[in-house]
Amino acid sequence: MTIDVILPCLDEEAALGWVLGRMPDGYRPIVVDNGSTDRSAEIARDLGARVVHEPRRGFGAACHAGLLVSSAELVCFMDADASLDPAQLLRVATPVLDGRSDLVLGRRVPQTAGAWPPHARLGNAVLAGNLRRRTGAPLHDLGPMRAARRSSLLALGLTDRRFGYPLEMVLRAAAADWRITEVEVDYLARTGRSKVTGTLRGTLRAVADMRRVMAEIRPG
Repeated sequence: MTIDVILPCLDEEAALGWVLGRMPDGYRPIVVDNGSTDRSAEIARDLGARVVHEPRRGFGAACHAGLLVSSAELVCFMDADASLDPAQLLRVATPVLDGRSDLVLGRRVPQTAGAWPPHARLGNAVLAGNLRRRTGAPLHDLGPMRAARRSSLLALGLTDRRFGYPLEMVLRAAAADWRITEVEVDYLARTGRSKVTGTLRGTLRAVADMRRVMAEIRPG
């Protein structure tokens, strides 16, 4: 069975070699270039990945563009910055393949002191706590490595195209009575500076996007 792996990408030329080189057999990478100014698209293509160009800037726009072009029954999402090991995609995909879960998120476990800045980790913990109270899903992390069936994701009708996309996915999945679970995955120090936690502007933008999504999607 082929599984598509959607990798939103913005200037990740330094990380893509490691990421694509560790992709498991049967996992087909779709690199969604979201306006990179480096050689990300060229490198990804040379390494055998399918490259999709999404001109509309935004994390959600890139993720959804990959979802739309995917043709696999099951899809995974993960960052392209080498903070997550593609070899561990099997951990998040297996519960969906086995029929035990509808949406699986990778709960990040830092492997080095600098992998997860304290302010980002605290913000994530607060958000996960809010999600547990609102949805009842046993989540401790809004993990970027995740797996679900493509047709089911499309049926959720996700509309956010910014940093609120992964949060909207969980909220709408919970509203649809999906079985949502998490498994532990290693969290590594990313290659290069984060577009979100690495800058004050990025952090504030992500917080604003997620607050907006939380306000718009009320518990069912």
